[in-house]
Amino acid sequence: MRELESGIRAGRMSVPLGVIAMIYESRPNVTADASALCIKSGNACILRGGKEAFHSAQAIAKIFEDALEAEGLPKACVSLIPTTAREATLALLGLDGLVDLAIPRGGESLIRFVAENARVPVIKHYKGVCHIYVDHGADYAKTERIVLNAKVQRPSACNAAETLLVERSMAGVYVPRLCQALAEKSVEIRGCPETVRLFPAAKAATDQDFDTEFNDYIINVRVVSGFDEALAHIAEHGSLHTETIVTEDYTRGQRFLREVDASCVLINASTRFNDGGQLGLGAEIGISTTKLHAYGPMGLGELCTKKWIVYGDGQVRS
Repeated sequence: MRELESGIRAGRMSVPLGVIAMIYESRPNVTADASALCIKSGNACILRGGKEAFHSAQAIAKIFEDALEAEGLPKACVSLIPTTAREATLALLGLDGLVDLAIPRGGESLIRFVAENARVPVIKHYKGVCHIYVDHGADYAKTERIVLNAKVQRPSACNAAETLLVERSMAGVYVPRLCQALAEKSVEIRGCPETVRLFPAAKAATDQDFDTEFNDYIINVRVVSGFDEALAHIAEHGSLHTETIVTEDYTRGQRFLREVDASCVLINASTRFNDGGQLGLGAEIGISTTKLHAYGPMGLGELCTKKWIVYGDGQVRS
């Protein structure tokens, strides 16, 4: 709160968003994560789980309903739609005035379906085409550790690296060594012509490859002339998700932070850190690659907004 010239005291109070529709596919843990986060932040949630784990989602939702009722709260604060029919999803997305936000969790096709059919606001996260740029003078041991973790630790995750960019002056030594280290972990290399020349076991990358979220043991490798070309590549092919630079140069690192547009930008760390738990939020309801109203992992704070509150003592505006 602060007192203004008029004598009023004004400030902002956190308030829940309202009713959140969670539309998700195979992961039943989303049922628990979404329910817990919505209850803790004062929201209600309507869950539309996928057919792949529907019975698990039903069992988890029932536990939350029973627990809410036992605590004297409306069990409808957590409601699982009892069908996986597409018609039910369309009906849910049309509840303008009743549903305050829709959050889809799943593949790109699901998210596009929700975004194209919703009459309510949508938090979108189409795909994670994440890059690692190896800058001039980067330490090799640090680079290899980051690259292997970002690609191999969990390649199916949205924050796994899909493209490795190497500055040309480093490429002659670093590309063969990094490609060999990745190949030893069963990663398929798809490279630009210079990468294929330096590591003949690599397959030639297509233009489409550089826009693809593989979610698999596959990585693109491209040699770039320098920092500016790396930024241009990321701007063209990135998905606003996660981008990393490996560098020993403070100025270029800071420029990378400022100029790269992504929900999480890192210096000398694996892309796998773009995660609510790893960033200190605890559980997350999803990672937003849209900027309104959240950008990046969405924890409790991102499930609230702020309203203005004012204390007065008879003041009127002149």
